[in-house]
Amino acid sequence: MKKVIYKALLVASIATIASCNDFLETSSPSVIDATFVFSNIETARAAMDGAYEEWRSTAQNQVFGDGLFYAVDVTGSDIERHPEAFTNQPGRHWPECLYQNGTYASSYGLLSYQTESNAYTALFSCIAKANAIINAMQSSDTFNSIMGAGAPSELSQLYGEAIALRAVAYRELIRNYGDVPYATKNGVAAKGLTPRDSIYDCCIEDLKKVEPLMYRVGANSDVTKNIFSRTFVQGLIGRMCLDAAGYQVRRNDLGASFYKDGKGNVLTFEKLGTENNNSFYGRRSDYLTLYQTAKTYLKDCVENSGSAVFHSTDPRSKGSNGQIYDNPYQYFFQQMNDLQNADESIYEYIMTQGTGNDARPYSFGRVSSGGSSKAFPCKAYGQGRINPAFYYGMFDPKDKRRDVSVCVTGSTGKGVEKLIPFTPNSKAEGGGLTLNKWDENRMANPYVLAQRTSGIHGPYMRLAEVYLNYAEACAVTGDNATARTYLAKIRERAFPEGEANTDAFITSCGSMFNAIITERAFEFAGEGDRRWTLVRTGLLPEAIRNIKEMTYKMIQGLKTNGYYTFSNGNTISNYVYTKLVDAKTTYGYRLTTQCPAGKENDPVLYPGWRGQNDDWEAIATKNGLSFTYTDKKTNLAIKGLFNYIDPSSAEAAALVADGYAKADWGSKIASYEDEYYKYLFYDYDYTKAPIYLWPYTPNIISTGGFTNGYGFAQK
Repeated sequence: MKKVIYKALLVASIATIASCNDFLETSSPSVIDATFVFSNIETARAAMDGAYEEWRSTAQNQVFGDGLFYAVDVTGSDIERHPEAFTNQPGRHWPECLYQNGTYASSYGLLSYQTESNAYTALFSCIAKANAIINAMQSSDTFNSIMGAGAPSELSQLYGEAIALRAVAYRELIRNYGDVPYATKNGVAAKGLTPRDSIYDCCIEDLKKVEPLMYRVGANSDVTKNIFSRTFVQGLIGRMCLDAAGYQVRRNDLGASFYKDGKGNVLTFEKLGTENNNSFYGRRSDYLTLYQTAKTYLKDCVENSGSAVFHSTDPRSKGSNGQIYDNPYQYFFQQMNDLQNADESIYEYIMTQGTGNDARPYSFGRVSSGGSSKAFPCKAYGQGRINPAFYYGMFDPKDKRRDVSVCVTGSTGKGVEKLIPFTPNSKAEGGGLTLNKWDENRMANPYVLAQRTSGIHGPYMRLAEVYLNYAEACAVTGDNATARTYLAKIRERAFPEGEANTDAFITSCGSMFNAIITERAFEFAGEGDRRWTLVRTGLLPEAIRNIKEMTYKMIQGLKTNGYYTFSNGNTISNYVYTKLVDAKTTYGYRLTTQCPAGKENDPVLYPGWRGQNDDWEAIATKNGLSFTYTDKKTNLAIKGLFNYIDPSSAEAAALVADGYAKADWGSKIASYEDEYYKYLFYDYDYTKAPIYLWPYTPNIISTGGFTNGYGFAQK
């Protein structure tokens, strides 16, 4: 039965421009037999399952796992970067650096990330399937009674899921392309551009209508964290309101009256900086109304979060081999590595181990130089890396999120830990600081037969984001007391008791708003949140200037003195000293956790959350493979990672005598200064409107009846 319904849904075309409001409204008959599809909940759910599968594929391969997310979201911010040489990957690096202050936009070629079959096409396929369900339900005889019941039902829940899917797809389209066609009806191809503000407003109004008729996550066995729930929709309303209220780059060439709200009223804007490529950077003058709406729905979400749980303390006890946990932030990612729906998650899209294409940890996890199959662990490319000035200069050394987010070592692929040099490269051969939240070493049952098939789900919304979104909405609307409460919830779980220093942190950031946005950098490092957050808050120019200045000073210090000390006390040096040790014999385990208090001088346990899987031998046997260690020295002891050791000193000589070897570290950053400084937002002048969007392809332009803006070529 499901296959029949899937086929029906697949023939549904992308629709004509339509809206919840008269000035956009058109009509078109549904192509789905509502009586057939919605005759019972089983067939209706099967239809929605087909739409979810379209979204899962799109999310993973185009906009959140790989695709445009892979190309710029997790590489193009002040705190995150790419691993390879700038000139090796122009399809990623020109969009990542804002097209060299916009001057390269017209020369940008349609390379691997902007083909005719791309994120734009895939997202409209999601919209088409959502519209097929929405239109079919709206034309059914029972629709009015379902929606007028005043309480959730199985069918009103399903209708809300379809509305949410359409809103999610439009949110991702706007974030990547700006203004796009708006489609809510079946049967007619979408043409012409609709102002993004109208789309935001209409999607938000649709979500507000279905929200009370949906179940909260975990309300019953059917409302899992792998479907859109009332909890998710409340978070989504807040997320989209913050997006719609934020700064974005808009086109001048569409006419002064083009940008309208959802009721057809022409909008005015508060602008920042100067125009660039016939576009301006600004936010709607009525942005406070959107923040008020966000505050309302986010408040309900945080106070009634269903089965989503924010852990302020680590629920785990001491490990069987003596491991110390004591890190609730770490616990969230361990649950994901264990292929669970994490407690804090509100929604995750499903991945299946051993099949498909999974970005975690291959693209956004701890790197490995293993082969593409039968390795321990298999290859992890590591497209997303961390800017060294962020790791050393911005992360508080006491912040428990640092070691979960960032690691200085990867894997050889043969069960051994390896220092990652800053030489431009991929895997553990180079590229510098790796993301660390997802690591196949950390999985109870890692898939070693092939790369990119870990089975780790896609984390699309979690409570930490909702807390910080709520704090932001409160801060902007003048409720600093509540804003501080939710900022403190995030910050205090990341520090030892009494050491979060929330008030001092707020003061150092200059305002409650700035503190909340800065906190997001630490909370979501390596998750692709930072770039868009800086764009929409208008803080992108300031953040770029700050990281450029920090990086310049760091490089000059490395060149002049052989080290550089940041204001937080961390020192990066040209060289560190390393040796391999038998951690399992010494500690009882290879895979380290939170560094125990007082053990910060232990070169194996600090920094924490690294090492290697405790039993690759058993995992190999379970998969019909053979693996034995020729040398049980699997873990890397590191000296001089945060303090300077003079290579000519007696201390250095003693380390060498003890079996340590001097290894290049910051010296490689200085050697590749262009990669780490010059190409970091290449030539951006902190004033012009940032060109962060993607161009439409020639086929989209010709069939859609519109043109590229922002300086992009038309062919």
